[in-house]
Amino acid sequence: MTMSKLVFAPLSYTGWGSLDQLIPEVEKTGAKKILVVTDPQLVEIGLSTKVTDPLEDKGFDVTIYHDVVPEPPLEVGEKLVSFTKEGGFELVIGIGGGSALDLAKLTAVMAGQEGSVADYLNLSGTKEIMSKGLPKILIPTTSGTGSEVTNIAVLSLASTKDVVTHDHLLADVAIIDPELTLSVPPKVTAATGIDALTHAIEAYVSKNASPVSDALALQAIRLISGSIRTAVRDGADRQARIDMSYGSYIAGLAFFNAGVAGVHALAYPLGGQFHISHGESNAVLLPYVMGYIRKSCEGRMAAILEAVKGKSTDLSDEEASKQCVEELVGIVRDVGIPQRLSEFGISESSLDNLTRDGVKQKRLLARSPMTLGEEDIRVIYRAAYFGEVVEG
Repeated sequence: MTMSKLVFAPLSYTGWGSLDQLIPEVEKTGAKKILVVTDPQLVEIGLSTKVTDPLEDKGFDVTIYHDVVPEPPLEVGEKLVSFTKEGGFELVIGIGGGSALDLAKLTAVMAGQEGSVADYLNLSGTKEIMSKGLPKILIPTTSGTGSEVTNIAVLSLASTKDVVTHDHLLADVAIIDPELTLSVPPKVTAATGIDALTHAIEAYVSKNASPVSDALALQAIRLISGSIRTAVRDGADRQARIDMSYGSYIAGLAFFNAGVAGVHALAYPLGGQFHISHGESNAVLLPYVMGYIRKSCEGRMAAILEAVKGKSTDLSDEEASKQCVEELVGIVRDVGIPQRLSEFGISESSLDNLTRDGVKQKRLLARSPMTLGEEDIRVIYRAAYFGEVVEG
């Protein structure tokens, strides 16, 4: 086993009612003028007031920014950063799904940098982040993205996605309160839940996995696979929401340290070209990517099967890995996410463009236990399009 660098940040509060820690943590920063970045839906249903009302009651100067869209384009990030720089804010709080959290930590950091967001993109940027920027507190309202514990902000480009990544993007404080997820509708619960499950699975089979990330990933798989169907079916089920919340959080810690790979690499072009949500993009691809790379990680997939089943099996690694893929197919089906790319209105002729952009995600593909070249990626997209698992 090679040396592993492990990062566990930020300071985190987890569990039912943990939002009570918000005011004490805000007071520690000494900030008075606060920017709250959130989803417009949370403003509409009043969930954002769980953050803003206590702050205003304490006399803080609070500005709400809710011009947030799913899979946010680069220009949305640029607009928010300009707003933040002009506003003279002292603290950024993000509350919402992954898009709101990504934008919150992006704008907090970019407020302290010169130039535009485009200058700092992973694939095409030329500048390095030098300043930590503003302090930031992140509060997820979904159980899925892991954005509250990672150092990446994802932005959509013309036909794919890119990221701004640096340890300065890590939150100063994360508050993970499952009570905030009670209002999440079934479709979003399903998509974000499979996203979290994908984080854990890809972290476990990653070339960068370690014994520590393995332990986190397997526990996340147990929690999420054991609760996602209930959470989708009955969003008011408290225990299911708690398990999904903890599962998503520790899956985030696992993939932040071990990384994600082929599923995410191929999901990015789906979001960029067809604006399919990140969770659904991962979900529709998960069984096909894992089926294709199965032979490269049979033992690991056998362990994943045991985590999903909650018990050991007497199967050989080969048999167990095959059954693992079948289990993944079943989970995606049971939570109501389409199982073929063709069901998203994608034409077969689009597969070449998807392949072209998928190949570009070298940062992610480098972690796959099986090397995935252009032809491999084309085969996986075709398998997902027709709904037929094939092996590499």
